[in-house]
Amino acid sequence: MEWALLSMLTEEDRQALLRATRVRRFARGEVLVHEGDPSDSLHLVEQGRVAVQVGTAEGQRATLNLLGPGDYFGELSLLDGRTPHRTASIVALEPVSTRSLPASVFRELREQHPGAQQLLLVLLARRVEELSARVVEAMYDSLDQRLYRRLDELTGLYAEGDGPVTVPLTQELLAELVGGTRPSVNQVLQRLVAQGIVELGRGRVRVIDRERLARKAG
Repeated sequence: MEWALLSMLTEEDRQALLRATRVRRFARGEVLVHEGDPSDSLHLVEQGRVAVQVGTAEGQRATLNLLGPGDYFGELSLLDGRTPHRTASIVALEPVSTRSLPASVFRELREQHPGAQQLLLVLLARRVEELSARVVEAMYDSLDQRLYRRLDELTGLYAEGDGPVTVPLTQELLAELVGGTRPSVNQVLQRLVAQGIVELGRGRVRVIDRERLARKAG
């Protein structure tokens, strides 16, 4: 597995960092980390897909994002100072493996490999960019545009070739990801069906025209 985020490190620094990680495996439905727990490690997702979930004021769970191979979470744990807390729970949607890097090991590592400090800055910068883009999207983009963009991202997350891609998510979950209701999301999906871009099934969306969806996503 190659992580694009590690490409800015020298080969020596990259190998040193990976040797310091520990492979962890999780079954489908297992919680990798719990919201509110002390955040003491960075996780690099090696295999499988996970959901980023937070608790709501009503005591329910809301899914904010999905992560797959090449993604990461827990970067705040690498900061010096007080131990932060997990801002979300991470739940395995299928069998998952990660490479876990304890914060204490990272501090030792960056003393010997200065490039590790630069990696932390890159991780934090990318997360800020991602969150800022989501805020702007939520404030100014229509539900249709938000759904096009999430579907296009999910197509990339689940793609295994050049053909049609099955996204195995319910419309309820898609509604959580775009900040809409299931009926409103269904209306947008039905328009995509009429245009021949997607097909709907029980608990899934099959993207059959990826190029047209990508153009709509902008």
